Amino acid sequence: MNFLSSHSPYTITAITCAALGATILIAFLVMRPAITNVVKGWLLLGFGVFPIAAAFSTNIQGYQTTQKRAFCGSCHVMEPHAGPSNDPKGWGLAAAHARNSAFGNENCYQCHADYGMYGTALTKIGGMRHVWLYYTKFRSMPPEEAAKEVVLRHPFPNQNCMHCHSTNAPQWNKIPDHRSTVADVRADKISCAGSGCHGYAHPQTKADAKRPTDETSPPRVDSDAGAAR
Repeated sequence: MNFLSSHSPYTITAITCAALGATILIAFLVMRPAITNVVKGWLLLGFGVFPIAAAFSTNIQGYQTTQKRAFCGSCHVMEPHAGPSNDPKGWGLAAAHARNSAFGNENCYQCHADYGMYGTALTKIGGMRHVWLYYTKFRSMPPEEAAKEVVLRHPFPNQNCMHCHSTNAPQWNKIPDHRSTVADVRADKISCAGSGCHGYAHPQTKADAKRPTDETSPPRVDSDAGAAR
């Protein structure tokens, strides 16, 4: 596998632009040419166009990388949360959504991202808080101990579920439990991911979670996301 086929176009663009900008800068410092219009054009490329293009491509590549489950689970203390999603037979909502073609290897981000106009920015700001906590608290903590410490700052909002499962579709409302609790679901008075509803998203992190039997297993998440809306 060569370099071009093993890296994304954004990575290749960023490296190429950075190299070209650095080449122009070094050449200018070594050769010290007279400041003509041609030289000004090259300096515009070296100090402006190429660095901006490199930064832009790097940001896009970084954004896409942080959406992947492999990135979310790269911290050892997150393995109990992200790991089971890699198991084709994993159970719990996170694993079910990982098998959904609409989420796939981005199921962590798709479920935990904030929605709305500022959702992406707020999610990334929250991610920086995670980085800070990891290096100041969890980095040297054994996974077993961290499992007791890693918690959501706020209860998981049903709105994140309702981004796909709107609670308005006829198929959703055919289920008696849905119809009888729809007001409480929309008001976050009961949780879609509670033990009495669809079960924990990450049952491996819950002491009281039990693997469901065939009779008690929660509804599966179809590969067609629209079918569950």
